[in-house]
Amino acid sequence: MREIQFREALREAMVEEMRNDGNIYLMGEEVAEYNGAYKVSQGMLDEFGAKRVIDTPISELGFAGIGIGSAMNGLRPIIEFMTFNFSLVAIDQIINGAAKIMSMSGGQFSVPIVFRGPTGNAGMLSSQHSQCFENWYANCPGLKVVVPSNPYDAKGLLKSAILDPDPVIFMESEVMYGDKGEVPEETYYIPLGKAKVVSEGTDVTLVGFGKIMKVVIAAAAELEKEGIHAEVIDLRTVRPIDYDTVIASVKKTNRLVIVEESWPLGSIATEVAFKVQKDAFDYLDAPILRIMGGDVPLPYAPTLIQEYLPNPSRVVKAVKEVMYVTK
Repeated sequence: MREIQFREALREAMVEEMRNDGNIYLMGEEVAEYNGAYKVSQGMLDEFGAKRVIDTPISELGFAGIGIGSAMNGLRPIIEFMTFNFSLVAIDQIINGAAKIMSMSGGQFSVPIVFRGPTGNAGMLSSQHSQCFENWYANCPGLKVVVPSNPYDAKGLLKSAILDPDPVIFMESEVMYGDKGEVPEETYYIPLGKAKVVSEGTDVTLVGFGKIMKVVIAAAAELEKEGIHAEVIDLRTVRPIDYDTVIASVKKTNRLVIVEESWPLGSIATEVAFKVQKDAFDYLDAPILRIMGGDVPLPYAPTLIQEYLPNPSRVVKAVKEVMYVTK
């Protein structure tokens, strides 16, 4: 098992699948000549050429539509957005096109396409470049939405996403591209829609996904020092959500805290909380709590960003609240 960066894991996933299937190609801004805005596609132009690693103008609506049309005609595009904030320019193509073509065509057309790129806050980038859209896309039937938290998962999930017959929204993080983790050299795939129990515990269930898992894992480590054993679950996919794994954990721990970076209203955390109280209400010994980002546009000032984002201390406080610990 070797250690590689998050960006390298993504690159390996794309390269391996592109070597296996000549119908797979990568398209987006700066993916070719510049080797990718975050160097995810470094070296891919040299190996696959300009017909399969394609630079585009700044025209998300246009190249998203081209990708969808080519997917309907037998290709398997990987469309990179420099950030999912820019995907809003293309959201009509994604929501009214990719997500609905299978059902609207009566099954005559499938759209095997991956839209990938970074989501959420990445430091002092202010409001228009720091938004979380996982819950927006997860709200739309016809899409699958994947948010990996580490290099191992990123590679296995992206390989599965590329081979999936449905459109997949694959959301990364700018601040994770340099993260290192163990990734095997042998081929492997991680199925979409299956959560991961990161660590087992008996006192409380902690649920998160994406880069916020760093906060969740750090909070669990702090709780362990105080004799509180948290079971940590990484959703990995937020459409479909693996409710069974979460509910099985809550039936064991009887308490649930969900951590998510996005705005509170209509969040993934809200949906998980609803499902757990519906299907496991009798197992709950305390109300479900959410730790969310602020209900405001993300500020620019670093001090305000710290107040906005979930952090381990907020998670620890919430866990003690659901455990009725007063000290």
